[in-house]
Amino acid sequence: MTRIPTIADKGALPAAHHDVWDAIARSRGRVQGPFTVLLHRPELTRRIAHVGAYVRFESPLPPADRELAVIAAARALDCQFEWGAHEVEAAKAGVRREAIAAIRDGRAPAGLTEDEALVVAYVTQLLQRHRVDDPTFAAMRARFGVEGLVELTATVGYYGMLACVLNAFDVAPEAGADVLPA
Repeated sequence: MTRIPTIADKGALPAAHHDVWDAIARSRGRVQGPFTVLLHRPELTRRIAHVGAYVRFESPLPPADRELAVIAAARALDCQFEWGAHEVEAAKAGVRREAIAAIRDGRAPAGLTEDEALVVAYVTQLLQRHRVDDPTFAAMRARFGVEGLVELTATVGYYGMLACVLNAFDVAPEAGADVLPA
């Protein structure tokens, strides 16, 4: 049960903000998760959803790298909803099942390829230590270039923000979603 009421129906919003609901539903297929609590502030939600649509659907990052970073962020921040939503998306994007399991079970970098381990290390260091060590940063810059590294870092920040919203308001994962072990 969320800590605040969710807005799970367009009719719960003033008519002046129905366009926010419609934009989210159009880009994502439906309104769920963080948006059901963020909609208490429609203009904030509009702006967050706009950035999220870019990060998720328009970013030039390879989808497997993006989704690997998202599930690494979900794991680093113990965000059940984000994990449940993106574990499936990661598999669809081509992230190996072994890598998904290693991240979920807290075994990473064991079970990861060198490239996977690098992305997971970058995300984990950034979200848990709030800094990235020089060797990891240099390796990520060499792999992604400056533009790609900026894109990936902003993606991690976006999903970190969503994890804060989801965790603070105790938004549960969808029924039947994979969850993180305690």
